[in-house]
Amino acid sequence: MGEADREPAVLLVTKVDDTTADLVIEQLNARRVPVVRLDPGDFPTTVAVSAYVDSHGLSGSLRTPSRFADLRRIRSVYWRRPSPYTAAGDLSAQDARWCAEQARYGLGGLLGALPGAHYVNHPWRNRAAEYKPAQLATATRCGLAVLPTLITNDAERARQFAAEHAPVVYKPVRNSDYRGEGHRALTVWVEEVDPADIDTGVTRTVHVFQPRLDKVADVRLTVVGDHFFAVRIDGSPGLDWRRHYDALSYALIETPPEVAKGARTYLDAFGLVFGAFDFGVDRHGRWWMYECNPNGQWAWFPDPITARITNALADQLHHSGQPHAR
Repeated sequence: MGEADREPAVLLVTKVDDTTADLVIEQLNARRVPVVRLDPGDFPTTVAVSAYVDSHGLSGSLRTPSRFADLRRIRSVYWRRPSPYTAAGDLSAQDARWCAEQARYGLGGLLGALPGAHYVNHPWRNRAAEYKPAQLATATRCGLAVLPTLITNDAERARQFAAEHAPVVYKPVRNSDYRGEGHRALTVWVEEVDPADIDTGVTRTVHVFQPRLDKVADVRLTVVGDHFFAVRIDGSPGLDWRRHYDALSYALIETPPEVAKGARTYLDAFGLVFGAFDFGVDRHGRWWMYECNPNGQWAWFPDPITARITNALADQLHHSGQPHAR
């Protein structure tokens, strides 16, 4: 079979130890769909790129130690969790920073401009959808229920909000990397806050406060194109179910029509194909949206649920023939 006859490839952009991506690759391999796995963090050590732009558009190629990709024959891109752009190790700190920025805007720019490729999701769309204030404001416009939310660095206003809406919880705006003693990775969890405990430390950066929802369950709603996988999560003994995986139970449930409509409108507003929504369900059965991770995890679910999401993603990457809006 000649190069021109080869089936267009799926480009999977992620780091080497992404076990979630492995599941999708296995499914595509079973379908005999060519897959090129690329971690931009490997550039320029083991990744080479050569691109050309003229009146006919963009052309060129990518090479990894084991794969070759024609930029014009990439059918779809699954943008997962790549490593940061880097530079050769023998450079000075200043030169390394400069080279890493050139890689980010050069290789990154090419990966975001592949002609005709369908993105799940486009990296620039992912980035725009990661800002929690924008998420919440967009969710309300799309008909999703959102709790009253204060985003502030004003300690007095935070104390007033906590007193008015007690009990109140604190949430980080983003789960950023945080290291404790011995460089051990730490997580800032959702915690209940007493108004008396809010001090001038709030003034140091932006904080998010919301009323504590009197909930009966949590829901992780994973949307892949037109497929909705709502998983009810029960058994968490605390506020943040992510701290209690061993105690949880999962059940695939139907998504209420109004939530499905709102979630679809929300994803369309950001230009996303995939989204992982977190909801709390109150005693009246109403779903309250906390956030939507445009690149959220899903492979920790029981195998029957994970397999369905894997297949839906493989379908998106394999069968979609239309480029995703950029």
